[in-house]
Amino acid sequence: MGRIAYVNGRFVPQGEAVVHIEDRGYQFADAVYEVWALFDGKLADAEGHFARLERSLSELAIPMPMTRAALTLVLKEAVRRNRVREGLLYLQVSRGVAPRDHAFPNPAVRPAVIMTVSATDRIASEARAAKGVSVVTTPENRWGRCDIKTVSLLPNALAKQKARAAGAAEAWFVDELGFVTEGASSNAWIVDEDGRLRTRDTNANILRGITRGSLLEVIRHEGLEVDERPFTPADALAAKEAFITGAGTLVLPVIAVDGKPVGEGKPGPVAAKLRRLYIEQAKAAAI
Repeated sequence: MGRIAYVNGRFVPQGEAVVHIEDRGYQFADAVYEVWALFDGKLADAEGHFARLERSLSELAIPMPMTRAALTLVLKEAVRRNRVREGLLYLQVSRGVAPRDHAFPNPAVRPAVIMTVSATDRIASEARAAKGVSVVTTPENRWGRCDIKTVSLLPNALAKQKARAAGAAEAWFVDELGFVTEGASSNAWIVDEDGRLRTRDTNANILRGITRGSLLEVIRHEGLEVDERPFTPADALAAKEAFITGAGTLVLPVIAVDGKPVGEGKPGPVAAKLRRLYIEQAKAAAI
């Protein structure tokens, strides 16, 4: 069975799915997106993703294309039709289709909605986590509203390509003060020299990662110490451990930064424990 996409009210074979040439998401990146991890065919961290989607749309003055209840039904139907148990669901909402003009269309047009579902090899993912990954650093060059999850991802794509060319899995953006902001598609964490978990606070123009937020709940439940303040690449290299979080990576240990080892150069016990606990919580709460 081939993959099935959802495009503006219709489920179609993904190879036949198309959007209008004047869709503003295509022409202006005038669109937002969300990605849900799927566990046993269910949506992980659903509430957080819905809330962030609604906030992103509100910040761009794009109306919700349907009620949350209706959207939930469509999302679940997309998963069912693709027969995916473990994977990712991608949702994109653009302002809609209108003759090309930078200003918003007046009168307003109906938002355009697409969804795709892809399978994930959890065995391979666990093997990757057991081995750990490396990251590279790159200067922060993104726009000033990274808190909105828009499809304007060219700097992220270039950063990710820089990482791939270096044989790394992720790139960490570093701001003008020398602090790590976040990854190209993840949030960045370290376990510092004193054993404290550190990750940048979301008031610093970074994406309000849903996996990040759920992991903070796990951390507090476990009574671990967390410090939401920035760290430098040097801090990461001096740390006991480092890791990244995101819907696609979950909790993934980082063992090297710019070719230099973090800690002992292998995944540490804190990241391994947090990955296990996060997955357990996400599975239990998935809808």
